[in-house]
Amino acid sequence: MEGSEKIYQPIDCDYYDRLEAWATMHTICLLVFRDETGKEQTVSGRIEDLYALNKVEYLRMDNGLLIRLDQLLSVNGTPLPGAC
Repeated sequence: MEGSEKIYQPIDCDYYDRLEAWATMHTICLLVFRDETGKEQTVSGRIEDLYALNKVEYLRMDNGLLIRLDQLLSVNGTPLPGAC
C-alpha cells in the first residue's frame, strides 16, 4: 500500500453481518461507494467474498470489482451507519 492511502475505518459490525448474509444468499445487490478518486459509483451484482488484507476489509463482487468496506455508502438502499 502506498503511504498516501487513507487509513481504514472499520464499518459497523451489524452491517458487516448483513453483507455476509447477502453474500451467503447470493442476493443481487445495488452498491453505492466512493472509488479511489472519491467519485460516487453505483454497481449491481452479487457479493462473492468478504475478506481482510493488511488490516483492511474488502468486498469482492462477482464481476471481480474490489471495494474497501469503508468506501461503501449504501447497499440495497440501506446507508452504512458509524464504525464498529
